[in-house]
Amino acid sequence: MARILVCEDEEAIREFIVINLQRSGYDSVDVGSGEDAIKAFDDSGGNFDMAILDIMLPGIDGFEVCKRLRQRSNGIGIIMLSAKSQEMDKVRGLMTGADDYITKPFSPSELVARVDAISRRVQRGKETVNKDEIISGPFVLNTKSRTLQKNNDYIDLTQVEFQIVEYFLKNPETALGRADILKQVWGEKYFGDIKIVDVNIRRLRMKLENDPSTPVHIVTVWGFGYKWMP
Repeated sequence: MARILVCEDEEAIREFIVINLQRSGYDSVDVGSGEDAIKAFDDSGGNFDMAILDIMLPGIDGFEVCKRLRQRSNGIGIIMLSAKSQEMDKVRGLMTGADDYITKPFSPSELVARVDAISRRVQRGKETVNKDEIISGPFVLNTKSRTLQKNNDYIDLTQVEFQIVEYFLKNPETALGRADILKQVWGEKYFGDIKIVDVNIRRLRMKLENDPSTPVHIVTVWGFGYKWMP
């Protein structure tokens, strides 16, 4: 059973989330502030598979909580919540390390579908894969330890980032459409904006490319998607 940390300062919304998570078989711990979220995570020894974080929190806001949780764990799945629909909020949350974004108000079915999708990715990240290593130019991807090295230096990746890189390395020099990447990584039932692919690609380029403004490994296929070049 996946264990979820819920951080939302509005009690009614927090109860709504917790009740629907419990009905779907998830174990959850709920708190009302960013400080309490960090404390709950640390006190548990990092024993959470996922976190649902409201952006507008008293004290430490959701962006900062997301950043600190990501520093503590690359494997945890993170969903951001906000009543705002501005594009920059979505981009900032994803660039901070979130895996997905939900705009309030949302239905129980949308909440559970998003949580289910990330839960599957987190669980896949814990599984052992038979083929251990994929070598591509200066990169070595280990599917057993879920690590990526470039010129023998380890690169920190979230589970979403790892799955995108794995998809690229298994399909080198192949034009992959945004819709294909979305389906492969986020699943067929993902409700969100396809732009989440572009945001994660931008984040990956910052980690993998020598010069992110002139990428040589993750190349844009204009009007279609991206291509991995070893």
